[in-house]
Amino acid sequence: MVATIVVLIVIAALIGLSLFQSVRIVGQGTVAVIERFGRYTRTLTPGLRILMPVVDRVRAIIDVREQVVPFPPQPVITQDNLTVSIDTVIYFQVTDARAAVYQITNYIQAIEQLTVTTLRNIVGGMDLERTLTSRDYINNELRGVLDQVTGNWGIRVSRVELKAVEPPASIQDSMEKQMRADRDRRAAILSAEGFKQSQILTAEGEKQAAVLRAEGEAKARALQAEGEAAAIRKVFEAIHEGNADHQVMAYQYLQQLPKIAEGDANKLWIIPSEFGKALESVGGALGRVGGLPGMPAAPVDQGLTANGNGHGDSGSSKSGSRGDRPPRQRGTSSPADDVFFNQDED
Repeated sequence: MVATIVVLIVIAALIGLSLFQSVRIVGQGTVAVIERFGRYTRTLTPGLRILMPVVDRVRAIIDVREQVVPFPPQPVITQDNLTVSIDTVIYFQVTDARAAVYQITNYIQAIEQLTVTTLRNIVGGMDLERTLTSRDYINNELRGVLDQVTGNWGIRVSRVELKAVEPPASIQDSMEKQMRADRDRRAAILSAEGFKQSQILTAEGEKQAAVLRAEGEAKARALQAEGEAAAIRKVFEAIHEGNADHQVMAYQYLQQLPKIAEGDANKLWIIPSEFGKALESVGGALGRVGGLPGMPAAPVDQGLTANGNGHGDSGSSKSGSRGDRPPRQRGTSSPADDVFFNQDED
C-alpha cells in the first residue's frame, strides 16, 4: 500500500514537471527557436506558448532588437606604409533567428573578424591623409560588404562607425606642426590683406576729400565772382540810369581820396590829367550854388586866372605856392599827362 502511494506521488510529480516545462513565456523583443527530437520545428514569437513535454525543447533565445557592438582597436597599414589604429562600432539586427542559429556558430565573432579584414582591405588602398578625411567613404564601403555577407546569416547591418583613427605619435606631432604653420601663414596673409585694404581705403578717403575740397573752393570762387560781377553790373546800371556825368565821377573820386591816403606806405599819388577838368567843373558848380548845404561858399582867389591855374598873368604867387611850375593851358593836356602830388610836400 505504501509503495503504491509512493509510485503515484512520483508519477504526479513527473506530470507536473512536464506540464511546467511545456508552458513557455517568450519576452517582448526576443524569439525562441524550438527543436523537436533535435530538429528545428518552429520559432516562437513573444507571448505565452505551449510545448509538447519531453518532445520539444528550446534551442536558443534570440534578441531581435538592434544591437550595438564595439570592437577593440585594430592596427591597419595604409598605402604609404603607416600603421594606424582604428576603433569601429557596428549596429546590426537579427532578422532571421533560424539562420542566425544554424548558419553561423557565433555571429558576433564572425562580424568582428569580417569587419577587421574588410577594413584592412579598404584602408590598404588609401594613404594616411585620405584615411583621416574619408570616414564617410570608409563607413559606406564597410557597411556594404558586411550587409552583403551577413545577409546569409539572417543579420542586417544598419550602420558602421569609425570611433577613432589614430596615427603614430611621430606622425601626430608632424601633423600638428604642419597645421600650426599653416594657420600661422593664413593669419599672416589675413593680417597683410587687412592692412592693405585699410591703406587703400584711407588713400581713397583722402583723395575724395581733396576732390570735394577743391570742388567746394571752385564753387565758392565762382559764386564770389558771380556776386562781384552782379554788383558791378548793378553799379554800372545805376550810373547809366542816373545819367551821371564827369562831375559826379569827380566828386566820387574826391570821396575816395582819404581811403587812398591811408597807410604809411602811400607817399605818391597818380592822378589822371582829365581829373583837373572834372575839378574845374565841380568847382564852378559849387560856386554857382553857393557850396554844399550848411557850408559857406568858397572865396574866390584873385590870383586865379581864366585857365584855372593858381598863377595870374602878373606871375606873382603866395609864399609856399608852386609858382615855379609853368602854367598849363586848358585844352593842351593829353590823356597820357598826369598830375603828381607828393604827401611829403604837404
